[in-house]
Amino acid sequence: MPDETCTQVKPLFSRDALFRLILPLIIEQFLLMTVGMADTVMVTTAGEAAVSGVSLVDNINTLIIQVFSALSTGGAVVVSQYLGRRDTENAGTASKQLLYAMCTASLLLMGVALLFRQHILSLIFGRVEADVMSSALIYFLLTAAAYPFMGIYNAGAALFRAMGNSKVSMFCSLIVNLINISVNAILIYGFDMGAAGAGIGTLVSRIAASVIIMVLLRHPEHPVRMTGLFHVRFQGEMIRRILFIGIPNGLENGMFQAGKLMVLNLITTFGTSAVAANAISNSIAGVVNVPGQALGLAMITVIGQCMGAGEIRQAQRYTKQLVAVSYACMAVMSAALLVFTDPLVTLFHLSPAATEMAAQVLRLCAVGNILFWPMSFTLPNSLRAAGDAVFTMAVSLISMFACRVALSYVLACAWGLNLGLLGIWAAMVADWVVRAICFLIRYRQGKWKTLRVIGS
Repeated sequence: MPDETCTQVKPLFSRDALFRLILPLIIEQFLLMTVGMADTVMVTTAGEAAVSGVSLVDNINTLIIQVFSALSTGGAVVVSQYLGRRDTENAGTASKQLLYAMCTASLLLMGVALLFRQHILSLIFGRVEADVMSSALIYFLLTAAAYPFMGIYNAGAALFRAMGNSKVSMFCSLIVNLINISVNAILIYGFDMGAAGAGIGTLVSRIAASVIIMVLLRHPEHPVRMTGLFHVRFQGEMIRRILFIGIPNGLENGMFQAGKLMVLNLITTFGTSAVAANAISNSIAGVVNVPGQALGLAMITVIGQCMGAGEIRQAQRYTKQLVAVSYACMAVMSAALLVFTDPLVTLFHLSPAATEMAAQVLRLCAVGNILFWPMSFTLPNSLRAAGDAVFTMAVSLISMFACRVALSYVLACAWGLNLGLLGIWAAMVADWVVRAICFLIRYRQGKWKTLRVIGS
């Protein structure tokens, strides 16, 4: 039976509006995933050392992108809630403050990465072979130079999603892929530049994406339009509201990725084949997870606008619908992964040992995706959009270090289990189970309904 209150109020998002929001997001996430995957696949011609070097740095870059994404999410929640309230003036102000904060953070991170890249790589991956480290150093140098452009793009894409317009970020992602693959092909295949070619391709494509999205943000037809950006004026209260969501989300995402790096440090002790198998498995699993990630991004916009408009019942209804769709998508994608695991891993031309390890962990991952992934990653975005970011951060951090990190050491190499890479991925699935249980309980308790991000 439909909720009587919801039938009396016009839905904020029709079925068509949801479809127009979600479909471009799915395409965009596939395209963004292809950027990193293209670097990994195309650099395989330079050998396993180059593949391993690029994949190791991509784990650090993922940490940085997660920080950008967290800050962008904070801005998107605030802007979405203002738009739900029909307060376009404050939505525009929040958008500017997000861009200023993003530029500041990304420039600082770029400076640290460029100055200390060798120390960072040695600290995290000091035991890797010399040729792997050489590839990692050059790839890190070039991709770190792209951080400010990545940050600007992430902020701009989040703003368009907050407006319910995901076609723009999808278009930018297409441009990023075309440029990245083209430059990679020329430099890797034509000039045999290996990891350096992949890094240059990433840098050029990110510059292009940031320029395009900033130009489009100035279009007068958008509800939030960027004008007067160079008259910089930081507004503490608005930044505080953004950081109220962004800091917990950033700590969550950053420490989550840091935990993964700790686990990756353990994987490096298993040899180059294990590192390569883990890299390829992460690339394939990332593609499988794309629909769920897209639905999580849509959740920020939809639930954010519902909360801004004071439509709690609509927020509940849309949460249930989007989580259900996420489960359906993940079931289809993961079932396909189970069927085509062997052909997929052979595409990467790894050694027989690496190929076998990749196939094992991908089958385990597919089962975990079907059962637990949507509740673990799509549902908490509803809580974040309502302002319950501190709780999601606490659960994620505790589960990450208790399950994914500590349990990895137990399953992979302790107490005679010696499951190696498979044990590490089993610990990851255990992390999903804990997160799913905690987020479901929190959502059903309903405290998120009383939170206020933008005030009355």
